[in-house]
Amino acid sequence: MLAFSALVAGSFSLGSMIANDIDPLALTAIRFVIASLLIGALAAPRLRRAHVGSPWRYLIMGGLLATYFVLMFEGLKTAPPVSTAAVFTLTPLMAGGFGWLLLRQVTTPRMAGALAIGGAGALWVIFRADLGALLAFDVGRGEAIYFVGCIAHALYAPIVPWLNRGEPTVVFTFGMLVAGTLCLLVVGGPAILATGWLSLSLFVWAVILYLAVVASSATFLLLQFASMRLKSAKVMAYTYLTPSWVILWEVALGRGAPPPMILVGVALTVIALLALLKSDA
Repeated sequence: MLAFSALVAGSFSLGSMIANDIDPLALTAIRFVIASLLIGALAAPRLRRAHVGSPWRYLIMGGLLATYFVLMFEGLKTAPPVSTAAVFTLTPLMAGGFGWLLLRQVTTPRMAGALAIGGAGALWVIFRADLGALLAFDVGRGEAIYFVGCIAHALYAPIVPWLNRGEPTVVFTFGMLVAGTLCLLVVGGPAILATGWLSLSLFVWAVILYLAVVASSATFLLLQFASMRLKSAKVMAYTYLTPSWVILWEVALGRGAPPPMILVGVALTVIALLALLKSDA
């Protein structure tokens, strides 16, 4: 999950740079197609007839993640990368709630306190360290759109162990990707056909490959692996590091660091992660 948070952070910084160059549905579709081919090659030797039983399970998981990614890039059209990464850190709190509903996973007092600290830090960043905006609940359109996507992502974490029937991680991931691809091809057909694929710049294609190979294929495997071994809230707790990673990505890409007051909220998200890790120990 530590690797997951670092790799996912790149999709915020890089994704925001191409969000207005390609439709989110088309972008997510090509990303899922490439990821399906890569994971499919790994899953093929371990794929068995029994693994394709109850295909509705894969449709649920694929639909949830497809919804998340489409809304993420829709939100990145107007929301800053660090701000959207802060919205992402609200997923552990929601994942904990879904984990209790689906799996009756109990959140300890320490974990609840850590989630509250992380949530406070996220809100501080989302409202750009402006207390007046927080009191007025002045949320940006991009952040609001992405928050809906994060609800789908938070539900995904407890859904994985709930729907898994002993399938290997790579096979389960492949089934989810294929189902997600089918959903995107049906819903995003017009957007896919309207996209001028040959006219896209090399930079856009480079980002698409990063999103498909690194931020999709690799992170899906990492998330599936962790979801089978950790509580839902614990899995998503590592997302608290995402704003910190995004800041490093932004600096590395020459786009500068956020204002110092924003870093207060980022620091709270790191404290929340440390508190959760201490709870594990």
